[in-house]
Amino acid sequence: MTDPQKHNASRFERILAFMLLALVALSVGSFIAIMVGTMQGMGSENFASGLWPVIVMIPYVGLPLSIVLLIVLMISSAVRRARESRRDQPER
Repeated sequence: MTDPQKHNASRFERILAFMLLALVALSVGSFIAIMVGTMQGMGSENFASGLWPVIVMIPYVGLPLSIVLLIVLMISSAVRRARESRRDQPER
């Protein structure tokens, strides 16, 4: 059997992964804040003032952007693995 090698993710992949995690956490947190605000009796006129318009827009922007980051992360990981596979193959 071959010895499984550890493949370290590149710096670019780690940055993408942490950005993805932060965007999803921020979007879910703002979504929960909206739900709690609604349960406390806030109406649409209350969400239109202060910091609430920013909080309301975070899931609209953050979740689609996180999907794009996930796709980029998957593509970059596949490209890295393909390069490593070609490099590790013995030439004939």
